[in-house]
Amino acid sequence: MERHIDINDFDYPLPDERIAKFPLEQRSDSKLLVYRNGEIEQNYFRNLGEKLPVGSMLVFNNTKVIRARVIMHKPSGARIEVFCLEPHSPADYEHAFSVKGECEWSCIVGNVKKWKEGYVEINFDYAGKSQYLRAWIVERGEREHIVRFEWEVDLTFGQLLEYLGHIPIPPYLNRESEEIDLTRYQTVYSKFEGSVAAPTAGLHFTPELISQMRQSGFEFGEVTLHVGAGTFLPVKSENAAQHPMHTEHFEVALSMLERLLAHEGDVTAVGTTSVRTLESLPVLAWRIHQGGDPCAEQVIGQWESYDIPATYSGREVLEDLIGYMRSNGLQRMKAATQIMITPLGFKFRIVKRIITNFHQPKSTLLLLVSAYVGDDWRRMYEYALDNDFRFLSYGDSSLLIVE
Repeated sequence: MERHIDINDFDYPLPDERIAKFPLEQRSDSKLLVYRNGEIEQNYFRNLGEKLPVGSMLVFNNTKVIRARVIMHKPSGARIEVFCLEPHSPADYEHAFSVKGECEWSCIVGNVKKWKEGYVEINFDYAGKSQYLRAWIVERGEREHIVRFEWEVDLTFGQLLEYLGHIPIPPYLNRESEEIDLTRYQTVYSKFEGSVAAPTAGLHFTPELISQMRQSGFEFGEVTLHVGAGTFLPVKSENAAQHPMHTEHFEVALSMLERLLAHEGDVTAVGTTSVRTLESLPVLAWRIHQGGDPCAEQVIGQWESYDIPATYSGREVLEDLIGYMRSNGLQRMKAATQIMITPLGFKFRIVKRIITNFHQPKSTLLLLVSAYVGDDWRRMYEYALDNDFRFLSYGDSSLLIVE
């Protein structure tokens, strides 16, 4: 089936001064644009609970941003930046961060033309001794390369990144990471290491706001999706449907699925990464529904969700997944997704409402917003520009409600 989306229809003027280069002093002081069935108003994020039905569930992505940028040097002194994207060997995130001695990662390499052979390294002091981390390219790709790391110090790779690495703030901030980014480019509920970009809709939450909302009767659930650098890849094709979506790994607990079923039709996804996770579940469930193995195909295809009958409901999705996991003694479901959520007839089966920041022009994230609110995304963005909203990762937020 031929699909076509003119990416120029998703362009808008974004002056550089409207991009928030740093976070506000208080997370929840950010503005909140509330879109409800075509009506637009503004508020503050700290008042989020006033705009949602009491008793509803908000779903966080609890991934944690890793210090993925490591500055290394060749023996000649040439500076090489190694940006760790995802583990290759061991491929499992948990094992990849706990391994000692050596591992391999898929990486983007800055200044790669100067690294034709041999190793690069970073020397450092630890526990009073001189130590090193060395790296070799073992497989070259067009954009990403497989890099092998070796070290002798008694630290896991996760600990090494924490000790030596830099937080990979978005490229459009046009600055080096600073001390403030170590805490503020991280949600207060982050738990599981693996992302190279923050699920930024969650940056507005404070422990106090979450506690206050809990006391008011709201529930909070969590999924895990490790955000990849591909989230920043521009759509280069005039036909956005030809844009190859990046792969992101996610994990959902059986207990979370059971809670989702109890809140059927009343789920607010915090961020596009939570949306991508929750709306990837119907593909796994449909595979089960057809008598197959949900994880037989390792990656959920870019357009696979569009082939599911519109009559297949969110309730059926959750019941099929829960039944399968109980039958097979599974407490967690792990998968990877390339799902592309676009205005080309995408059906939201799990997500009722969306909390999200303001996204770059001509981006796949803007396509996702349009899939939910239709052409009204343009009115929203014009309103935000006219009313001094701050844009992108450290910018303000929006609550989208279509009932």
